[in-house]
Amino acid sequence: MDLVGLVVVLGTLAVATVAGLVMKARSGRVRDGRIGEPGTAGTGSDGWALAGVAPGAGRDVLLLQLSSPVCTPCRQTAAVLEDLTVREPRVAHVEIDVADRPDVARELGVMRTPTTVAFGRGGAELLRVSGVPRVAELEGALARALA
Repeated sequence: MDLVGLVVVLGTLAVATVAGLVMKARSGRVRDGRIGEPGTAGTGSDGWALAGVAPGAGRDVLLLQLSSPVCTPCRQTAAVLEDLTVREPRVAHVEIDVADRPDVARELGVMRTPTTVAFGRGGAELLRVSGVPRVAELEGALARALA
């Protein structure tokens, strides 16, 4: 291998490593839904309508999970969110398979699974999490939304 080829390989490895570290650091973190990202509050997307459910008596927040059929972290996320809804009955959880409903992923600007988007009673986006949620961080954010 010549010197140019070696430099290209090492450069590619460095870029891939940095990209992987950035993705790992962001995975599972709660991000405020009002920060102007695609699919965030202000786009007119009503999360309850996208999920095909309505806020009922005592249901104030919807956790809309977008998953794919072959996604192991999606199953972990579903377990975390179901456990959370048992402990906090004012929170509803709906899981949507993006293979069946790509329109929802497109509407919300979701590019990876699992992604969980929380919507308030009025349908506006409150927050979103890409990857398996960090439970304590998600509970804290939801406590503020439910206050």
